[in-house]
Amino acid sequence: MPASNRLLGLVAILAGTSVHLLHAETRGPTATDLMDRFRTLVAEVSTRFHPQDGAQKPRPQAIPAGGPSVDLSDLSRPPVVESRLRAILRPEHGALRLLVPGGTARQGDFSLGSNESVNGHLLVVNGDADVYGTLRGNLVTVDGNVVVHPGGIISGDVLTLGGVVRDEGGEIGGEVRTLQSSAAGTPVARAAEAALTPFESVLHRSAGVLGVFLTLCALGFGLVMFGRQNLEVVSDTVSHSFGRALVTGLLGQILLLPTFGMLVVGLILSVAGILLLPFAVAVFAMLLVVGVVGGFLAVAHAMGETYTRRRLALGVMIGSPNSYRYLLVGLTALASVWAAWALFGWVPIAGSIIWGAAFFVSWLLGTAGFGAALLSRAGIKENFAGRLFPPEALTDEYLWATPQFGVPAGRRPGSRTPSRGS
Repeated sequence: MPASNRLLGLVAILAGTSVHLLHAETRGPTATDLMDRFRTLVAEVSTRFHPQDGAQKPRPQAIPAGGPSVDLSDLSRPPVVESRLRAILRPEHGALRLLVPGGTARQGDFSLGSNESVNGHLLVVNGDADVYGTLRGNLVTVDGNVVVHPGGIISGDVLTLGGVVRDEGGEIGGEVRTLQSSAAGTPVARAAEAALTPFESVLHRSAGVLGVFLTLCALGFGLVMFGRQNLEVVSDTVSHSFGRALVTGLLGQILLLPTFGMLVVGLILSVAGILLLPFAVAVFAMLLVVGVVGGFLAVAHAMGETYTRRRLALGVMIGSPNSYRYLLVGLTALASVWAAWALFGWVPIAGSIIWGAAFFVSWLLGTAGFGAALLSRAGIKENFAGRLFPPEALTDEYLWATPQFGVPAGRRPGSRTPSRGS
């Protein structure tokens, strides 16, 4: 039913406009008349079919006086004016009341007719200001635009906080200033940034942590499926050469930008290199993402494998120790650090400390994984992987069911050949 009502409304608007245009044809309409009617049509359609967001403009009305005072005589410092207005217009202050010395304040869309004249400053909140007449003073809009139509005159300055100024043939005597950063203070953004309750904050953060965890699980399982050997080599490098991997990762981060700059400059200096520059930049970015994400997943794999092997050494029966299980266990351990922040991030000071600790741990392990990926050439070289025994001698049964240098046990059907030497 709502869709059919909108369709009928649109047809009615179009039909009405068509009738007006047909009548106007007999009078010989000018191009300006047609453009004005077209704008009116667009405005009506956009008003009727505006998306159902929770930030509808308020009904045009005057803002009662008697509240905080806002001086609009000096607009040379827009951030100061904005901070003052944002503080007054917060929803928790209840009914909106403010005083504009030497001027008036309006809420919602405001239109100054061609035969009207206003003396003093004008403030328009949550609405557009259409000026057809004369305004002898400054004009400020909050979350709205200013449109100066032909014949419109503004003798003072114009400031829009979260809007734009369109001069369509009018006259503005002062300076025009816009502060687009104030778009973050629109009603929708204010609702999103409003203070959440602790329970809502926990849900919000938990959803983000869960989303990242599931994404990394999907990427990790895909990496195991199509590149398990490379993942295991990088994982072994992290386990056996953590110090080297960490130092290499730090150096890689430091030299990342200089290397990229040298690559770009080297390609620009040659004719053929200029043609290859977009391709080289794309490949460099792709390799960087693969190295960082793959290294982080390798760290999770190493953590999960270490934990699982220790459980096996204690005699705990585990159904199927494989790379999928290692990744899941490792990513769960890493996610638990951020889960603590999700649960207690709303606590003042303590929440910031937990976030800092989670970020530092993630950065440290990610740096080590990135360095391990560089040392092992993305799992191609095994120099630092600590592989001292042939792979066929390093089955789980051999490592955990029999002595390491004893008689090898029979291989369990379907088990993988691990890459661990200890």
